[in-house]
Amino acid sequence: MTTSDKPQMKNRIEEITTSMSPEQESAIRILANELHRVNEAVMNCVYHGLSVELQRVKRFHSEEGFWGDMIVPVIVKQKGS
Repeated sequence: MTTSDKPQMKNRIEEITTSMSPEQESAIRILANELHRVNEAVMNCVYHGLSVELQRVKRFHSEEGFWGDMIVPVIVKQKGS
């Protein structure tokens, strides 16, 4: 990403967030909090000698055409760890 892309991205994010309903904003906050917890759990695994890769296993689709990626962790323990 170049520095010229950053203002465009910021404007796009602001455009999206200002057009969200309160329910959508709440859903995004919940997702952000849970992703923070996932990231902490990944770091904990790494600190304990594991490598972690998150892989998409499927997509969840709503009847209205919206979708979201479903992920699972793939854990690798190094030899001698």
